[in-house]
Amino acid sequence: MSRREPSPPRRPVISGLRDGPDGNLVDDGDRGSILLNQLEHILESDTLINELGFVHPTQISELNAQSRASGLASFSNAMPTGGILNEHIPEQGGILYDETVFWYSDHKLAISITELSQLYGAVLKVFFNSIREYKASPDPDQFLQNDVLKHSKALLLLSCDFGSAWNSRKLVVLRNPRLSLFMYELQLSALILSHSPKSESSWSHRRWVIKHIARICEDVPKIIGQESELVNKIAEKSKMNYRAWNHRCWLISYMTRSQVLDELNKSKKWAELHVADNCCFQFRRQLMLKMVEGNFVVHYGNAGFDIKSDMHMLWEDELKWNCSLIQHYIGGEALWVHRRFLSKIWLMHFADDHHFFLACSENHHVDFDAAIFLQNELQLLLSCLNAPYDELEDGEIQSEHAISYFFWIIKQIPQSHHNELRGKLRQLGELKALWRKYCPRKILLWRGLLAGSVWEELFS
Repeated sequence: MSRREPSPPRRPVISGLRDGPDGNLVDDGDRGSILLNQLEHILESDTLINELGFVHPTQISELNAQSRASGLASFSNAMPTGGILNEHIPEQGGILYDETVFWYSDHKLAISITELSQLYGAVLKVFFNSIREYKASPDPDQFLQNDVLKHSKALLLLSCDFGSAWNSRKLVVLRNPRLSLFMYELQLSALILSHSPKSESSWSHRRWVIKHIARICEDVPKIIGQESELVNKIAEKSKMNYRAWNHRCWLISYMTRSQVLDELNKSKKWAELHVADNCCFQFRRQLMLKMVEGNFVVHYGNAGFDIKSDMHMLWEDELKWNCSLIQHYIGGEALWVHRRFLSKIWLMHFADDHHFFLACSENHHVDFDAAIFLQNELQLLLSCLNAPYDELEDGEIQSEHAISYFFWIIKQIPQSHHNELRGKLRQLGELKALWRKYCPRKILLWRGLLAGSVWEELFS
């Protein structure tokens, strides 16, 4: 019987220690500090980094291999032999970093997800130390300020909604409110949004920065335009991003009239390609409300008349465009919601302005008559009721949306137009049967919402 070879003794597992590349035990805290120094050195050496990602270690290896193959990285320099991370240290433009943890090239940075806990623990410690020293000093010098900004930046890249880190940056920036510092804050939050596009803290910080920029900078429209473009790029990558679109809606309060019109034109194509995304339509609604908010005739005299005429044409075009989308994209609820807004504003601001109707009709050959508006909506209803049915039941959903919308319109019609309304309703004939067929669950709801006389006219 052969004698078994004794197995080599196992190294005892010690909490907080791990094997380093040279085979020696390395304290996790030391490793985290070293990696943090490398990360902060990368960030300080390249202030134009515009994209950040957290990836699997295998992807880090592949990215670094591609960089070597492309000649983008030089590996002639390394840390001295005996260093903790001496086996995997490349040099990229004079920046030393561990290629098993980081990839950096062309203003892009990737970090291995396996080392995030090490980095987070290290940066958390130095951040709180730096902010404690900063607050304790009656007159913080530039070194303390830079320390807070450096460590809070690294912390926010790892934990984008860390409120204390954002607040610490506000504290430092407000002590010396220069435009360059505010612009750097916009750059930092844009970097964070590249990997966390729905970070509410990042969007909120941008709004705070823009408010302060508006007080000290004259070229606010340019900054607002750049902000809108940023949201557009992020919206392309992050679908249904309510926070991004909400930020874009907030920007409207700083927009000039020409910018509002430009945003309406630019967002139209995007909305056509994303008809299910109500966020873009909400943005368009806010833009159009911006146009309506001012009493242009009162404030601008004859110029106000022309502006209101333009507003009418804008609303008419939007209604026609919305109608074509509804007929093309059957069952799109966001489109019907948008139409309710358009109809509501139309009836509020155009349907009863008789003096303006006459003048505008003579000059621009347009018709504001509420009866014609109702007739157009009736034709839309009938066309939607004839929508073909399919396995997805889009046709049935379209019919339900159409009938609900038409009853909503009936409730919005002013009292002065009820005679025209009754005349149009007589043309419907079998509306009662259609209503019971498509929306049987909503009969009691609408019966309670509609006036008794209108209800009797419909269902008698």
